[in-house]
Amino acid sequence: MHGLARSLLNNMVVGLSTGFSKRLEIQGVGFKASVSGETVIMNLGFSHPINYPIPAGIKVKVEEGTKILIEGPDRQLVGMVAAELRSYYPPEPYKGKGVRYSDEKVKRKEGKTVQ
Repeated sequence: MHGLARSLLNNMVVGLSTGFSKRLEIQGVGFKASVSGETVIMNLGFSHPINYPIPAGIKVKVEEGTKILIEGPDRQLVGMVAAELRSYYPPEPYKGKGVRYSDEKVKRKEGKTVQ
């Protein structure tokens, strides 16, 4: 067996035996997250908190208020949840604020200079 079918089957086996995980980090003053029941609540500087319902089969843990750990047996679903949480406030290049993957490097830009 080779190709896509082999990869999907391998991901199912690995998912059941060890599972998959993604880590997100929130950076910014006053930005934080918490888990309440089956909902992730994120305060990202908007006028309202963001409530994200956790899909079935996924576990979400929040450590220190700014580190989010997403775990589950389905690789595609774990990646989708991480991408959706990141999409609410992706890291911006000037101050670096936002939700990012733990291993993501954000290329910083220089601001305007006054002459």
